[in-house]
Amino acid sequence: MKFAEFVSKDAILTSIESVDKDAVIRELASSLLRTGSIAEDQFDSVVEAILKREELGSTGIGRGVAVPHTKHPTVDKLCGAVAISSEGVEFDSLDGDKVNLLFLLVSPPDRPGDHLRALENISRQLRNETFCRFLKQSKTAGDVWQLLEEADNNQFSA
Repeated sequence: MKFAEFVSKDAILTSIESVDKDAVIRELASSLLRTGSIAEDQFDSVVEAILKREELGSTGIGRGVAVPHTKHPTVDKLCGAVAISSEGVEFDSLDGDKVNLLFLLVSPPDRPGDHLRALENISRQLRNETFCRFLKQSKTAGDVWQLLEEADNNQFSA
């Protein structure tokens, strides 16, 4: 599954303000709210579902990366947001380091294949050092979008 199939260009944040897990999840979810991917009356419920998933184990997978995600019955298709933090976010990551790159996913419960394919694509791309380095250096949503398109076109394959 390609980034262009689930990440909204308007849900790319290149300078997040938040420095802790709960706040950054709210900030990412807010970007999905602005794009219309999640309904305003469901915002708190979606955030709560993401935080509940985090209680099962941190989605901070190491190397400065986190992929918070959940399934929620009020979304009709997989949606995603991307955020970059130059300062880093405390995320209870597996390696104990702060997180600089975040990918948030929210998907309908009846589409587990899409959810898994998106997680697989994200984790595959984030194993590429060049992709991560360029992503961390991105200053605009346009820069990030271009990198996501290049990743979709296998331009970072090892």
